[in-house]
Amino acid sequence: MSQPEKILRIWFSIILSCVIVIILVTTRTFVILNNRARSTTCGYEACAEVDPKKLNVHIVPHSHDDVGWLKTFDQYYYGSRKDLYKAGVHYILKSVIQSLQENPDRRFIFVESAFFFKWWDKQDEEEKTIVRSLINEGRLEIIGGGWSMNDEAVTHYQSVIDQFSWGFRRLNDTFGECARPKIGWQIDPFGHSREQASMFAQMGFDGLIFARLDYQDEEELLRAKTAEFIWKGSSSLGKSSNLFTSKLYQNYSSPYGLCFDTRCKDDPLIDDTESPEYNIVQKVEQLLAYVNKQAYSYRTNNVLLTMGDDFQYHLADMWFINLDLLIRYTNQRNGSTHNLIYSTPSCYLKALNDANLAWSTKSDDFFPYASDYRTYWTGYYTSRPTLKFYARMGNNFLQVIKQLSVLRNYPDNKELEKFREAMGILQHHDAITGTERQHVANDYARILSISMRDGEEISTDILRNFLPKDQSSEQKKLLKFHSCLLLNISSCEHTEINKNFVVTVYNPTSQLLTTYVRLPVKGASYNVKNYLGTELVTQIVPVPEAVKTIPGRNSSALYELVFLAQEIPAMGYQSFYVSEKNSEIEFQSDEQKWKTYDISVDATGKVFIQSKLNESIKLTQSFHYYLGAKVINGAPMFCDSGAYIFRPNKGAGIQNFSFRGNFQIIRGPLVDELHMTVNDWISQVVRVYAGEDRIEFNWLVGPINISDDFGKEIITKYTTDLQTNGEFLTDSNGREILKRMRKVKQSTATTEFSETVAGNYYPVTTKISLNDESRKLKMAVLTDRAQGGSSLMDGEIELMVHRRLLTDDCRGLGQALNETAYGTGLVARGEHSLIIGRQSDAFVIQEKNEAIRLSLRPWIFITPLESKSYDDWKKNYKMQSFGLAKALPPNIHILTLEPWKDGSVLLRIEHLFESDESVELSTPVTINIQDLFADFTITSVRETTLGGNQWLEDSDRLKWVPDEDYVVKNNYILEPIIPENKMVLVLMPMQIRTFIVDVLPYVSSE
Repeated sequence: MSQPEKILRIWFSIILSCVIVIILVTTRTFVILNNRARSTTCGYEACAEVDPKKLNVHIVPHSHDDVGWLKTFDQYYYGSRKDLYKAGVHYILKSVIQSLQENPDRRFIFVESAFFFKWWDKQDEEEKTIVRSLINEGRLEIIGGGWSMNDEAVTHYQSVIDQFSWGFRRLNDTFGECARPKIGWQIDPFGHSREQASMFAQMGFDGLIFARLDYQDEEELLRAKTAEFIWKGSSSLGKSSNLFTSKLYQNYSSPYGLCFDTRCKDDPLIDDTESPEYNIVQKVEQLLAYVNKQAYSYRTNNVLLTMGDDFQYHLADMWFINLDLLIRYTNQRNGSTHNLIYSTPSCYLKALNDANLAWSTKSDDFFPYASDYRTYWTGYYTSRPTLKFYARMGNNFLQVIKQLSVLRNYPDNKELEKFREAMGILQHHDAITGTERQHVANDYARILSISMRDGEEISTDILRNFLPKDQSSEQKKLLKFHSCLLLNISSCEHTEINKNFVVTVYNPTSQLLTTYVRLPVKGASYNVKNYLGTELVTQIVPVPEAVKTIPGRNSSALYELVFLAQEIPAMGYQSFYVSEKNSEIEFQSDEQKWKTYDISVDATGKVFIQSKLNESIKLTQSFHYYLGAKVINGAPMFCDSGAYIFRPNKGAGIQNFSFRGNFQIIRGPLVDELHMTVNDWISQVVRVYAGEDRIEFNWLVGPINISDDFGKEIITKYTTDLQTNGEFLTDSNGREILKRMRKVKQSTATTEFSETVAGNYYPVTTKISLNDESRKLKMAVLTDRAQGGSSLMDGEIELMVHRRLLTDDCRGLGQALNETAYGTGLVARGEHSLIIGRQSDAFVIQEKNEAIRLSLRPWIFITPLESKSYDDWKKNYKMQSFGLAKALPPNIHILTLEPWKDGSVLLRIEHLFESDESVELSTPVTINIQDLFADFTITSVRETTLGGNQWLEDSDRLKWVPDEDYVVKNNYILEPIIPENKMVLVLMPMQIRTFIVDVLPYVSSE
């Protein structure tokens, strides 16, 4: 062949290849566009048709994708560390999208926005076009829609609302209305809270589907055909908080023998009659037997069949090809009484709603959760206490950053978005719960620490443009505003190495705040001046010896400087000028201010508290522990306490510590402190502040001693003579209060209650309390993080503060909860704030203010100074700023103030009181928000549902009818009041109202 002929053939091949590629691309584009043109119907209109004369089997393909558990978030997404678990979420999404295009009947649901948008941001426009089409057709449906599937026991409601709002916003911005979630999908959390149901209802959800449920409750609900019911989320909010709820028939897995994933051992469906492997008839019969049994426990001719499990659908065609066959051969049977359809949770609930039945109701929650009579999932209420505290700190700082951004007209930015996302991941049911592996817990801390660091940069940038009076000054660029993130262990580099510094205390709450400030210092004497130039009373107290030796504490501070910051403006700040004096150590002072309690210790190490105002008010505090599993020949006798499970050694009972330590009482003008060492690894500081009617218990536990080969679970116990008749109260996600009754028998069985300790433990997100109705006395203990707690005897409250265990609890983690740090067992330090006194409005207000203080602490910024005097600072910088132009009533709180889209602001305002808590404060409140803020005026306001993703006037939830035989009448539900002026708001008890507002900043007169 000649050279010209060779060249001609090569060119011909190239041109032919190009033509083929063009044809393929054109065809693919045509298919995409054709699909988009064929249907833009989503929501209930996209649901497959049900048959009123048959049993409709709603097949829901899904993959449950934890944003961290055995592997980290990134390891699960990318598929690395296959030795731990074979899972890669980006492969799942890619495979599912391809399979959905091959059959227009197929459906799939996706839940975790964190994974979805990590994948979405990496796709090209062609793939994004396909996904938009699938969402618009209702074939790829977003369920839940939060950044993660959050836990319901130990999460704070503010963080839950935030993580859903961010997921909703990303979905709304990207896809619009067709991606707005309508159904809650909480299939894996270990128990379910009433507050979660209430929040879902306020987000505009039509219903909730969940899986895990106490084994006795599950048996009873299925037997009575009440596994689908109306959950009454709030006795104060009434119908607006009611949520239709459906319990899955089994866990969220596929039926036995019908799993078609790459990791499943079940045979595929084979319809080749000539093949010896033919099994289609057998598989269909197997399915029908299952769904017929399931249908017996439910009330309509619809059943929901989950087809999937953890991290399934890596090869989605394996699932869908088999499901196509299952549907076809079942529906084609002669005389078939079954109608199998691809469906979604929302389509399933719509079918139930169309049945127009009356449903039973429920008004309590689903805690504790037990999977059998010996296995109560109540240990995770306390597991990984330092991570739980870090998550609370993260929320605290996030709210501060969001508020400052709005108050100073600082634009939304990527760093703030990442902060929102970090906190969203932390709410996951294997994150804040402490039920993840150790390296995953470390990664969660890493993710949050990056955002905390970025948050400090944001706050410095805002404050350096906020405080200077002369905005043109170049000096403001040199200002630093450091956060002290280690105050929990009495460490702050910037107060230790600087002799002069300014303390700026920002108040993120909605009320004036008077608070004691404690700062670790090296010096022995300091002057503190406030914005008026007044020199404040100070007190120097020594850092306890046990705190000084905390592993990993790198601090030179020997003392803590204490002073009282008075009336810090709501959403504002005050600055204090601190300078070291060259004088003797000032531990004590002759100026003793009145304190309401006396503290003493007996020979056994028990702390006694006695009121100076009422002789009948007294209590004791003591530490104890439960023994975990005893390891014998390297293996546990049975699955015992672990990350999830709390199962104390029944034979051993509660254990007492031998008091081998010491104590000293330090008195001063501001605070009296008991520094007490119980043993080598337990100590505490008990504080009574001047002018405060509360007792602060600052506990320090760890490294928990396991030299005897026993794991241990440490509790603190507060004991009074209150007569409580087996009742106590705990909060639900930091909000409404639920009454608990101490159980002594199984709820539905005749046998004795086997786990009288673990089975009586409940999640305490912020508060646990006791009431003595005969004497009208009350005691409440408020926590700085979520913990497990109970009242196992009248007049007593116990809270579990730390756990260290030596065996896995057989829940899949495959790792003992044996946390270490710095080469030894983990040390945890935390705070309980105890209030005891007469039942009154004043007591309830104090409770609520203390709960807010521990959740939204005043944030302290430190600005180091070299030579600038107080007069110089006051001359050049504003030492006080007001965020609000007028005071809010004591029962009203601004829950959310954050920059939103296109310069708008997301504003949430909540009523703090339940309908029956107070005669005066459990009433409607009217406020005008137009001129509420000091630095801007609100020019327009439009109300949304709680999640901020739907205008309230457009919300039209499915209507569900309660069975009147089950309704518990509420005689105190206030009807809403709607004023004509949109700037005037009326808030009913427990109501949270959400708005997107436009603002116009005031022009500064300075």
